[in-house]
Amino acid sequence: MSAISTGLPPGWTIRLSRGHNKEYYYNQSTNESSWEPPFGSDNDKLNEYLRKFKANGNKAVIGDDSKVRASHILVKNETSRKPKSWKSEEIKLTRDEAIQIIKKLQAKILKGESTFAEIATTESDCSSHSRGGDLGFFNKESMQPSFSNAAFNLHVGEISDIVESDSGLHIIQRTG
Repeated sequence: MSAISTGLPPGWTIRLSRGHNKEYYYNQSTNESSWEPPFGSDNDKLNEYLRKFKANGNKAVIGDDSKVRASHILVKNETSRKPKSWKSEEIKLTRDEAIQIIKKLQAKILKGESTFAEIATTESDCSSHSRGGDLGFFNKESMQPSFSNAAFNLHVGEISDIVESDSGLHIIQRTG
C-alpha cells in the first residue's frame, strides 16, 4: 500500500474555505486555524499533497489502489445491528446514551487527554479494539456507506465527527 502523507504535524488537517475557495490549515485539538502551513510541516510533502488534493477536485487524496487505512471507535446501543460486544453480552444503552458516551470519548482525544488508540483499546465495542481500533486498508465498498463516506473524505491523520451506521456510533481516524 502506498503511504500518503499531508506533511502536516499531528493534529493538523486541511480545510477548504468556501468564501475564499482556498485551503487553510486547522488543528482539531486547539481549533486554531491558519492560512500558512503550521510550524513543523514538511513543505515538500505538503506541496505534493496539495497538488494531488487540487487535482482531485479539492477532496482528500486516496492512494492509487483506491484504498484507505483507518482506525475507529465503536459505541453500540440497543438499536445496533448486533447489540453485544467483547465487553458486554447484551448492550442496553439507548442511542442517546451512546451519543453522550462517544462525545465524551471524542472530547478526550481532541483535548489530548488520551490517544485514539488508547481509547479504542479500552472503550470500543469492535473486535478491532485489540489493535487500537485499526481496521487496516479497505476499499469503499468494504464498509457500510456512512462509514466509507466519512473515512474516504478524511485527510490522513484527521478525526471524523460522529458517524452513525447500522453497527452503532463511530469516531474514525484516517491513518493511511
